Amino acid sequence: MSAALLLRPEGPVADEYARVADVAELSLNGGPVIVTLETIDQALSDRRNERLGLEIGNNTPLSAVEAYLGQIDLISVVFPSFSDGRGLSLAKRLRRAGFAGTLRASGPLISDQFAEALACGFDEVALPEASAARQPAEQWGAALHAVREHYQTGYGEGESILQKRLAARGSAA
Repeated sequence: MSAALLLRPEGPVADEYARVADVAELSLNGGPVIVTLETIDQALSDRRNERLGLEIGNNTPLSAVEAYLGQIDLISVVFPSFSDGRGLSLAKRLRRAGFAGTLRASGPLISDQFAEALACGFDEVALPEASAARQPAEQWGAALHAVREHYQTGYGEGESILQKRLAARGSAA
């Protein structure tokens, strides 16, 4: 997925990475590239690129990428839709496994998820053209500070939304 809009907490930034679909394209790009799991081994053995990123699906098992964590600079986790939050959990697992590079959430996320994505370990969000047109950078900046509740446990202050709902059910019983 090529990003129409790449957002960091400080605002929109230029995307320095080119997405490379197959091994033949590796030699055409000397700058930073993002490759798939199918081409990562070749990209690492060639090591023509100054910086190397890996694109994975939000359902990719951590075991499939662990061997590469110390050899790549960026991981782009692709979300198929804004309602599929598995990438948020994967981001937390990648950080716990020791990945210290740039972690990118890619796909049709919505601005309400920006704070959540950052709290789970993402550094940036790459939006496709349709999502960027529907919610421009200004909306993302405003949402970053407007959303105070969180779904994931283990970060932030206070209880998660789920914990509050469970507590409310328990007190109502």
